[in-house]
Amino acid sequence: MPNCNLTAENLSEWFATPQGSYVLAREQRYYDRTVSDIFGYNALQLGLSGNDFLRSNRMPLRFSAGNQAGNQVRLICTELPFDCDSLDLVVLPHVLEFSENPHQVLREVAQALRPEGNLIISGFNPRSLWGMRRALGRKQGYPWSGHFITLPRLKDWLALLGFEVAGGRFAAYAPPFLQAKWLERCACMEAAGDRWWAVSGGIYFVHAIKRVHGMRLIKPQWNEGLVSKLLPVAPKMNNRLTQRRKSDPQ
Repeated sequence: MPNCNLTAENLSEWFATPQGSYVLAREQRYYDRTVSDIFGYNALQLGLSGNDFLRSNRMPLRFSAGNQAGNQVRLICTELPFDCDSLDLVVLPHVLEFSENPHQVLREVAQALRPEGNLIISGFNPRSLWGMRRALGRKQGYPWSGHFITLPRLKDWLALLGFEVAGGRFAAYAPPFLQAKWLERCACMEAAGDRWWAVSGGIYFVHAIKRVHGMRLIKPQWNEGLVSKLLPVAPKMNNRLTQRRKSDPQ
């Protein structure tokens, strides 16, 4: 049976480490700021039920879903059981890196989102110090066992599914140190990273909107000069036809 390959408990345990706490603080800050201005009725967080990334949103129905205990809805990420065009907001915190078929997950989300619905994705950036750590080190444990997806590739997938990127940013510019004191000493790298090497943050956020283009009625291009000449002729022709009918023998 296909699944998300994302054990929320294990990744949550990593978030409890100094290294993970450094990332989580920046992710929570971005989600809190972004989802607070998105309105609608139904908001879904797919995966990571132990961390509420929808807490600042004000939609009437906010719920988490995934294939692990603790989610309000148990499901398989590649087979979402929601009606088409039924969700206003979906957040995907590190779901795609740990999915066997990330494009299928996006396809299911695109189908469930209503037109103009919002999708927010957070992922680890392979073109960063964190991505270098994964490439050169052992790919064991979280988050190093995931398949980091480059931002251009993710944007291509979104474009193919009819999404338009509306915003996003990078964060976590410090090297992936294990100790909190070293991460704190690199706090100055956050402001410098946004200014000098913005695409090299350890994590990225993408805010996309589902666009559905409606049909456009193609109207003929009338020759206004010709129309103006024909309009006075039409009543005269009608009068001639009427007189001819009256003069014809029965």
